[in-house]
Amino acid sequence: MTDDAPSAPAPAEADAPRGTTKDLQGTRRLAALLLSPTLLVLALVIGYPVLAGFRESLYARGQGLDADGFVVEGERFAGLDNYTSIFGGDRSDAFWNALSNTTFFTFTTVVLETGIGVGMALIMHQAFRGRALVRASILVPWAIPTAISGLLWRWIFQADGVANAVLGREILWTAGGFPAKAAVIIAEVWKTSPFIGLLVLAGLQMIPREVHEAARVDGAGPLQRFWWVTLPLVRPALLVAVLFRMLDVLRMFDLPAVLVGVNQRSVETLTMLAWSEASDLRYGSAAAYATVLFLYIALIAYLFVKLLGADIIGEARKASARRAKAVA
Repeated sequence: MTDDAPSAPAPAEADAPRGTTKDLQGTRRLAALLLSPTLLVLALVIGYPVLAGFRESLYARGQGLDADGFVVEGERFAGLDNYTSIFGGDRSDAFWNALSNTTFFTFTTVVLETGIGVGMALIMHQAFRGRALVRASILVPWAIPTAISGLLWRWIFQADGVANAVLGREILWTAGGFPAKAAVIIAEVWKTSPFIGLLVLAGLQMIPREVHEAARVDGAGPLQRFWWVTLPLVRPALLVAVLFRMLDVLRMFDLPAVLVGVNQRSVETLTMLAWSEASDLRYGSAAAYATVLFLYIALIAYLFVKLLGADIIGEARKASARRAKAVA
């Protein structure tokens, strides 16, 4: 009798994990139910336009010839003809040029904006007289609409503008070639560096002061504290800022269009190319460009998240899986 007594509570202990697992499943069902309206809205706002754009890219509008040589008007199924024309047809040269410009603008501007934005954040984080005025001044470019910013820089880069007066040379910034690329990069970096600075500043303000004091007591210098203390702690905010800027620059349109002009080969991006095709009523080709750009942005974002470790959703899933295993 005394040997059987300790084994009596065993069924209750065995039932506890199962009950906890049921609670976890109920919580997941409740979360899915609460998120369903948001998911429905996202499906209508994002999912449907993407599918509709892909469907449009498989069709061609206007006059054409069928297999027998007769004229066919209206919408007709073209299959992958729009895509083959982009990559290897008569419009391939414009596509590869636009893809090269888009990639070049993205890499160059994001690198420059990251360095300048981190410097701005470090300055705004310091305690000094007039700090509020400095913060407001730094954020002014970000508050200016992009079209207005493009107009301002267009006046600066005119032949008789401020840029040539300061350099003492007459450079045709908006005529094309590399000067046009440089003008777009300068204007873009000036406008959007404060965005990265603002997000990094938010990360800096979350770092406890005791961490820097401990590093200073241990003999770490300013550069060592920045590299080994500040930078790792603001890394999540910095990665989010860089990711947002990459996604924004990959779909750049308004700044080069206002600053230099549309149909300028030296600054033409994929978004501008798609807009140009749609303006010429070639909606199937425009939708194909937009679909390719969508896949390109998705690929860049996926590689960025995986290579730099900004996989927030993946980390949340791993944590949830670990909790489920611990409960089971």
